[in-house]
Amino acid sequence: MDKSLLQQQVVERLAEDLLQAEQAVRAAHETATHEENIAENKYDTLGLEAAYLVTGQVRRAEAMRQALAKWRQFRPRPYDVRKGVQLGALVCLVDSGGKQQHLFLGPDGGSMKLVSGTQFVQVISSEAPMGRAMLGKCEGDEVSIEVASVQQQFEVLRVH
Repeated sequence: MDKSLLQQQVVERLAEDLLQAEQAVRAAHETATHEENIAENKYDTLGLEAAYLVTGQVRRAEAMRQALAKWRQFRPRPYDVRKGVQLGALVCLVDSGGKQQHLFLGPDGGSMKLVSGTQFVQVISSEAPMGRAMLGKCEGDEVSIEVASVQQQFEVLRVH
């Protein structure tokens, strides 16, 4: 798997998401400022609710801008066995049931699934519980995280 191609996919997806977020900001702003939504009494809150929505959408768009900037500047380094898993690592984990998963440890943003060939790759940040747990690990090491009061164990199969 080519990390630079994965990075390119992340940048493209974030750019698309940012465009959609900016469109949502414009739509919410138009609703909040439309003359028909001016409050006529204290129970008429559509304009106010739309203004709150604008604020949330603006924050979301700004977070996406920051994530996009970080990913554009990001340069994944080759895996160094002396340092273990670091930012930019592409890690293959296996759980106790033998199920494998591929994770790309990036500078920001998660919850993004990419496709590389026939493999799905989950993008996670080093701030995510799994990301923090993997830092410094090497091939053959165990990674353990707690999810909903259940301890989950994984083995690091490969790191690129």
